[in-house]
Amino acid sequence: MRLPPPGSHRLVLRRLAWCVAGALVAAPVAASETAPPAGAYRDRIIAPQALAPLPPDEDEAPADDDGPPRALRVELQLARSERGERSYDEHGLSAGGFWETADHGSLSLDANLFRSDRLHGDEGRDWGGLATLWQRNLYLDGGWRVDNGLGVLNTPAPELQRNQYRFFLPTAPLAGASTQWRQDADGTSAYAAFGRAGVYDGRRMAGFDPGDGRVAAAGVQWRSGAGWNQSLALLGSGGRIVADGRGDLDFASGDSQAAHWAAGWRSERDSVQFNLLGSRNDGRDAAGGWIDASARRGRYRHHYGVFSLDPGLAWGALPINQDVRGGYYRLGYQYGRWQWNAGVDDIRSISGDGFDGQYATAYARYQASSRLGYGASLSLRHADGDAHALQLFADRSGEWGQTRLQFDHADGDGLGRSWQASIDQALPLRAGRRLSVSLGYGEIADADAGSTRTATLAFYGGLALGSRVSLDGNARWTYGDGASALRGTDLNLGLDWRIAPRWSLNLAVYQSRGRQRSPFALDPLAIESPFLALPRERSALLSLRYDRQRGRSQAVLGGAPGAATGHVAGSLFLDDNDDGVRAASEQAAANVTVVLDGRYAVRTDSNGEFAFPRVSVGEHTLEVVADNLPLPWSLRESSARRRIEVSVRRTARVDIPAARPR
Repeated sequence: MRLPPPGSHRLVLRRLAWCVAGALVAAPVAASETAPPAGAYRDRIIAPQALAPLPPDEDEAPADDDGPPRALRVELQLARSERGERSYDEHGLSAGGFWETADHGSLSLDANLFRSDRLHGDEGRDWGGLATLWQRNLYLDGGWRVDNGLGVLNTPAPELQRNQYRFFLPTAPLAGASTQWRQDADGTSAYAAFGRAGVYDGRRMAGFDPGDGRVAAAGVQWRSGAGWNQSLALLGSGGRIVADGRGDLDFASGDSQAAHWAAGWRSERDSVQFNLLGSRNDGRDAAGGWIDASARRGRYRHHYGVFSLDPGLAWGALPINQDVRGGYYRLGYQYGRWQWNAGVDDIRSISGDGFDGQYATAYARYQASSRLGYGASLSLRHADGDAHALQLFADRSGEWGQTRLQFDHADGDGLGRSWQASIDQALPLRAGRRLSVSLGYGEIADADAGSTRTATLAFYGGLALGSRVSLDGNARWTYGDGASALRGTDLNLGLDWRIAPRWSLNLAVYQSRGRQRSPFALDPLAIESPFLALPRERSALLSLRYDRQRGRSQAVLGGAPGAATGHVAGSLFLDDNDDGVRAASEQAAANVTVVLDGRYAVRTDSNGEFAFPRVSVGEHTLEVVADNLPLPWSLRESSARRRIEVSVRRTARVDIPAARPR
């Protein structure tokens, strides 16, 4: 065999290396000549509204997309209750639902029918209940939008009457009909209502007890110039709402007629509103007027006004401020980490039989860091007997959720010395769980009976026990030592079991030991609900519920029918410490109407809870109609109407606080 000459291997390897190097250099050049240029980056996130329908859950009923959107809820309820030394049974049927029409707006129904041996004592069993049918967003020629109501409802009111800074005119409950017309283009609105007067009743199921009198209401609001609006409201009511001594409300005889006129001017920084009120109550004439004004100057906000309300002034069946004359001034500041306000009222009794003196308040809060804030508030009342109330607080957000430490102290001539220390903890839990815990200890003074030391422990929240079972509610344990001591446990718990698609079973347990008025609220113009020593009450409720949703949203220009859905749920509560977070020790606001997107209306239950199932994803509006809030509670503008975002197959939860004057 002939061998290659020496050095030929090196020559072959050298030539092979040059070929490989040339290929590596030429490859990128060729690729740059043939590859298309890279396009600009494009966001690939798909809007929730454009998502394709998701496959149904395994335990969901098959979707029914035939016809317009509509929903039905039917619930059979059985309850056994004890109140004081009496026991009674309630059983009945409740129904509700929504129906969206193409040409006649959106319809909402809320109805209860129950039989109870509590309603008329020893007279035997009797029937009770209520029914309300709403038609909202009915559009007519000329730019008019109409809302109609039939059944048990409250009288409407002009916007100028609802948006009051210092005084509040309530609406009247009735069994009848109402209509409200709005023309948003020129700011005109008008309403009328007529029906039979009465009061809400019922325990586990809401009802309405009609009185002997009638209620008639009418009003109009119009835009009268640049920045100016005026309104006129008329209300005639037969009867007065009074406490019956057993913890219930009753209707007493007596007629009243009243008229309210308001004119308001508003600019970007300033506003002023004039109010005149006249009434005839059981043949007695009375009149009143007040002026509220506000001005924003830089970081400062000024509120000031004057008022004069004759003795015996009335507005419908509910109590309002009367027999007072004076003025007030408030100054508020908010910038950076600081927020503070201060105010003073000078109040005189026209007849000489009421409050005569001054009332002053101050509040300050400093946000020390993104997690820690602290502050204090002080109330002073000077009259025949002086009194003061002091509150110190600190709140912190961290790994354990939101914590609030609070100390309250009140003292005054003839009132005794009261104090209370508390801690509220809202725990951060995973989706499907929520829990707030409150612990308090204090001493409440009573000028007649002496002081009482009380310890409280409260829980509020909800827990998903698997995919079909959930537990919601609140519990409060109280142990007192003293003349006015309360001992025992207050419960309002509900266990919900989804036994099948569209079917659910609920077991609720309720127990109340009564409540006491807080000694730390000193505002002489705050109209409190009558304080009564309520008897012990407890009940158990079993309910079987059927839910069904049908239909598909009708297509509109610029959008497609809604396919992906989520849920909206929340609660309405009385925010006693004014921090915007529902503490376990704070009470719920029941039987208050909540409206979704101006179309669909529901009422809060005994826990203050409300829910809207299967809501299209995207942005929605929640509005609270605060007609049935207990006095002196009200809703701030930011709470009464708010925007929420609904995500696919998730629950958008909203806790809405009601505030009281401070």
